[in-house]
Amino acid sequence: MERVRSAFNRMIKSERYSRFTLQPSEDGERHVEVKLSDDATEAEDQAGGSPSFRPALPRQSRATICYLALGILLIFSIGYLLGYLSHRDTQLQQENCATNPEMEIQKAEVEAEAEAEAAAAAAAVPDAQMNWKQVTELLTQKLTSQAFDKSLSDFDRPRRSAGSDEDKSLANGIYDVFKKEEMDPWIDIHYVQLQTPDSKHPNRVNDSSVDFKPTGYLAYSAPGTAEGKLVYGNYGRLEDLDVLQEKRVELKDSVLLLRAGKISFAEQVDNGAKKGASAVLIYPDPQDYNYNLDTALNGHVHLGSGDPYTPGFPSFNHTQFPPTKSSGLPDIPAQTITANMASALLKTIGGPESDASSSFKGSLTSVGYKLGGSKNITVQVNNVLVNKEIHNVFGVIKGFIDPDQYVVLGAQRDAWGKGYAKATVGTSILTELAKAVREMVEKDGFRPRRSLVFASWSAGEYGSVGATEWLEGYMSSIYKHVVTYISLDGLLMGRGSFMASASPLLYSLLEKTMKAVNSPTGTGTVYDMVGTANVLKPMSMDDPAYPFLALSGIPSISFHFINLNEEAYSYYGTDLDNKGNLDYKTNHHTSEMAALAAQFAGQMALRLVHDHVLYPSLDVSRYSGVITKAVVQVYKRINKLSKTGQLKEVNPKWLSRARGSFQRAASSITTDLANTDISDKEACRILNDRIMMVEHTLLSPYVSPIETPFRHLLLGRGNHTLASIAETNDMEHFRTQLALATWNLQGCANAMVGNIWDIDEEI
Repeated sequence: MERVRSAFNRMIKSERYSRFTLQPSEDGERHVEVKLSDDATEAEDQAGGSPSFRPALPRQSRATICYLALGILLIFSIGYLLGYLSHRDTQLQQENCATNPEMEIQKAEVEAEAEAEAAAAAAAVPDAQMNWKQVTELLTQKLTSQAFDKSLSDFDRPRRSAGSDEDKSLANGIYDVFKKEEMDPWIDIHYVQLQTPDSKHPNRVNDSSVDFKPTGYLAYSAPGTAEGKLVYGNYGRLEDLDVLQEKRVELKDSVLLLRAGKISFAEQVDNGAKKGASAVLIYPDPQDYNYNLDTALNGHVHLGSGDPYTPGFPSFNHTQFPPTKSSGLPDIPAQTITANMASALLKTIGGPESDASSSFKGSLTSVGYKLGGSKNITVQVNNVLVNKEIHNVFGVIKGFIDPDQYVVLGAQRDAWGKGYAKATVGTSILTELAKAVREMVEKDGFRPRRSLVFASWSAGEYGSVGATEWLEGYMSSIYKHVVTYISLDGLLMGRGSFMASASPLLYSLLEKTMKAVNSPTGTGTVYDMVGTANVLKPMSMDDPAYPFLALSGIPSISFHFINLNEEAYSYYGTDLDNKGNLDYKTNHHTSEMAALAAQFAGQMALRLVHDHVLYPSLDVSRYSGVITKAVVQVYKRINKLSKTGQLKEVNPKWLSRARGSFQRAASSITTDLANTDISDKEACRILNDRIMMVEHTLLSPYVSPIETPFRHLLLGRGNHTLASIAETNDMEHFRTQLALATWNLQGCANAMVGNIWDIDEEI
């Protein structure tokens, strides 16, 4: 019947219409254009072109009108007849169904099939997610030690230096894995300057009795020759160098001999340079490094991250940028030597004895660890800069609701020598995790709300060069999209203990994951194995996750399974970083430990892409204690300076108010979450955006990323941090930095509130 009516309407419809649209004119202004049907346009032309003129309908003959009326009557009669017959057939079918059991069964089967189809369709909808227990069980099933046996073997290489053919071959292999898994892989290419030894002119350390040509080196050392009195300075920490000054050992123009450990090579060299040293030598003492005394040690001394010759901007094409260099490059030569070389120097160093209470004495035999200051030595560094093309490789598993928000998991691919624990393990965990999650999505119905990005970085040994260049390349927008960065570097250093470094936002997620993942020792969970005491360590500048946190304002975490009473993996940076030594450290459970570490990283990542709201996985309240502790130190400093008369007319109440604003803004997020329907996608997105603003808005907007790349107010490095303000002696600097830090913290609180009309004096 409906078809008949439609045909009838089309037949009798003859009224013309006009359509008004805005069309741009040549001068850019918009005007109204009147579009008529063809016959109306023709009539318009006849009427003189007026757009409002509509000609009268032409007269119809009486015969035409009669025929039209008969046609209408005939159509209505046919339509009525068809409608009656159709209605009667439907009634008969219903009566037959009511009395026929077979028809009832068929009807039930059809309805059941329809319900099954509806259920399948609902399962395909992102909101119909599997519960968290199902997610973790699936992940554990797919990450097996057998899979890691093969993966670790596939990615093991005798050499893998950044930018080399071996490095690029590995990159291509990872790209192929991502492509096979249909993860839309892509490659991010950078042109960077790396520093290597000059094969024709080796570095040298010599005095009147010895002449060494060490094979290890420190990348980004200042080249040149330096001479001075040899001085032993323990680990080169500021407190160590203060001991030398107390002993009246002259540091100016000295060659400082230090043992590796406690702080990074870059910090050791920077501390020595600040005290006036002309050069720095670093060796591995047997007390800290239990291996052959002739083992060469490699590292870098850039007090920063990324390519130090393109600070603050990416090395996409190095020919575009003016020559410049990072403020973190040292201006004195630095060189590693072996333990045997250090022993020979320390035996004849002379000078006063170190106190037993100072912890200056290591484990070299027949060495008194005197402080020196009486014997001249010469250090010659001939390292050269080389331009290298490096490849970062990415793959993505896209989310189903908020695909533009993503968790990034990354692993360094390059290393000096074999780099088994440094690079092979992380790369294997990266690819196995990617394959496991991809299979969960394709075969098991897992529907992550947000995306997962898997990244393989190059030139990590030179200070997270590949990762930092990527961050610098997309700095202006990346913080809006990256929920968290999870570092997969150095996950395996042993078996009996556990430690981690993280943004305070991730403390709750870390603790929750520790309680969910089984202990590698076979009883209880990781949390049962270590509890919370001494698990969290401050994130150091040489941590691969640090640039994400302190440079880009992205919540970041790195974690490590390690042996009891150890703080680091002693084979990093040497040729001893191989499968045999890692197997020894894990008691020959390397594959099982790799699977366990992958489960730990995977559970954190999947929790962040699974839940509707990022809180409490990103727990804004955990920053309150960190901020309060930092503010209290500034308070104490203000009170002390005020009492001595050094500081006048400075009131700490404004900083206290900013701290209070942060705490109230954090509370407002939890309150709003309690009053939000989490099935409302838009409401969840608004809350998540507010949470994601926290870390980024703690970056100081008042310092240059070239001079001070690690801009984080609490966890960064520089005069802008609250820790630095609490120690400064420059009163003018104190006033300025205190004002800027106060508004930095207040700005973070304002950003957490969300809408500008919700900000009031209470915030």
